[in-house]
Amino acid sequence: MKRLSIPVIVALAALAASPAAAQQARMVRGVVSQIQPDRVTVAAKGGKPVVVELSKDWRVSVTKPIGVADIKPGSFIGTAEMPVSEGVGRSLEVHVFPPGVKMGEGHYAWDKKKGSMMTNGTVGNITVSKNGRELEVAYPGGQRKVVIPRNVPIVQISGGDRSLLKRGSAVFIVAAPKAGGGLITNSVAIGQSGSRPPM
Repeated sequence: MKRLSIPVIVALAALAASPAAAQQARMVRGVVSQIQPDRVTVAAKGGKPVVVELSKDWRVSVTKPIGVADIKPGSFIGTAEMPVSEGVGRSLEVHVFPPGVKMGEGHYAWDKKKGSMMTNGTVGNITVSKNGRELEVAYPGGQRKVVIPRNVPIVQISGGDRSLLKRGSAVFIVAAPKAGGGLITNSVAIGQSGSRPPM
């Protein structure tokens, strides 16, 4: 679990928070070891338990695998990527937001891999090359070319029922620190059919 400096994004396919809160956000990845009505305990990397409080309006986001051809001009995506040259990145994963949802627009540090970045923006031109699909991704104040290699995980984010979150579920949570200590979130991402969210 790492502290990141990121712009407005507090939960995938959920409600955005203020920029100040988002800059304190923490990424929690792991498997649910305990769930209560108002909190979830996650066995994170190394097996260390992380307790995250659930807001009253918390929701479940489900990541469903899709094909690269399902990404179209106009799609709003997020992609953890490794910079390869000025203005160009190579995707480690891609998540496609539901139609009409735009969150966390920009290009900023991420913790998927050392040196990785997150790019959230709207897809423009798409080119097929020997390296995979090349997307032009635009966001306020900038644009990047993102190369999606073959076999990179690509998922569509959709809403799901709270009952889908169970012990043993692999999860990804963007949590905000509480003023009095601890963490809180309004969204928990799980993978379809027990898969791991790739973010």
